[in-house]
Parts: sequence; structure tokens; C-alpha cells
Amino acid sequence: MRVLSTTELLSVWERGSAQPPVQRALTLLAAADPEVSPDQLASLSIGRRDARLLALRELTFGADVTGVANCPACDENVELTFSAADLRPETVTELPAEFDLRLDDHHLRFRLPTSADLLAVNQREQLLARCLSNGHGPLPETVIAAVVEKMSQADPLADIQLRLNCASCGHKWEAPFDIASFFWTELNAAARRLLREIHELASAYGWTESEILALSPARRRCYLEMVNA
Repeated sequence: MRVLSTTELLSVWERGSAQPPVQRALTLLAAADPEVSPDQLASLSIGRRDARLLALRELTFGADVTGVANCPACDENVELTFSAADLRPETVTELPAEFDLRLDDHHLRFRLPTSADLLAVNQREQLLARCLSNGHGPLPETVIAAVVEKMSQADPLADIQLRLNCASCGHKWEAPFDIASFFWTELNAAARRLLREIHELASAYGWTESEILALSPARRRCYLEMVNA
């Protein structure tokens, strides 16, 4: 995996803007790791996919992650800052192709969900059915919950929950963190900021987009400071 150039970043942003969120995540990874085929990326478990997205986000914007959450108790904004390393599990083990679960009279064999699964379905029941490898009838909620729990334990980055504490009212809660959505929001802002810089410099000097993107960020900043002086 490698860091995206400014030209590649704009290209990924342009393609991803018209794609659903799951496909966007795969487009990002394909651009940063072209040696891995799109089918291979789509067949990664969601947690393993998101581990790659987290690594790419770190290469692109650094290790520190800063965001804002809304307190469900008092509606105050809660600022949060953490490191990408805080999200990674201490150990990464090889995942089996299938998992077994025995609960009451049910014996289920299943695999972890992938991006290909998410692109194919839009309901939890359909997703679970795709991941089960042995036939079954309707499953009780207790069994479904047990399968989901075992999936989460096996693939922890697929369901990241941040523990938050509101300084205003003291309320504590957990909030989901979706690295694919968060990364795309940052990338979208960076791409639009870059396009504004290109517009300013092209308007001032008559340079082409490719000529402006060939400049280092430091030189672009210097030229922008002179334009806006």
C-alpha cells in the first residue's frame, strides 16, 4: 500500500463521488494497492478491509484522528481525539474460512461478511443468509444475536465502538466509528480544498491543473499567499 498523490486523490474523489459508500471504500483501496485485484479486495472481511482503510488514512492524513460527537443526553458537542493505533487489536490472527456455532437445537456454519455481500444485499437477514453455508429455516433473534456477536469478536474492526464521556453532563456512552465514512469525509474536504487552490492559481497565473498539481504543497502555499496578499 502506498500514499496517494494529489492527482490520484482527485481521481479517486471524482470516481467515488458517484459511488455508494461500500464501493467508495474499495475504490480507495484499489488506487492505493493496485497489485491487489478488485475481487480480492471485495472478498476481504469488513474488519480486514477497514484495517486497510485505517492504514491508508494514516498514510494520507496522519495517525491522529479528530472528530466531534453529539451527546445523546444534553445535546452538547463532544470533541474526541485518538490515534489510529488505538483502534487496532493487539494481535491479528489468521481468520478461518468458516465458523461454527451451536446454540440450543441450531448448528450453524458461517463466514464473515464482505464488501461483496454488502453490495449485494440491503437487509440484515439477507446478509446473514449469504454468510451461512448450511441450510436453515427462520432463525430466532437469540441465535441471530449470537452469530452477530461471534462475527464481531472474530473481526473487531468491523464494528468499532468508541467509549465517550460528555464533559458537560457526565453522560457516558458508546458511539460507532465508521472509518470508511470518516475517511471519505476527510478526503472529500481535502479534494475540494485542492480544487479551490487550483482555481485560484490558474486564475492568477494561467497555469494548467497538471502544472499546479506538480508543485509541492509548500510551493503551492507560497504562491497562494502571494495571490491573496
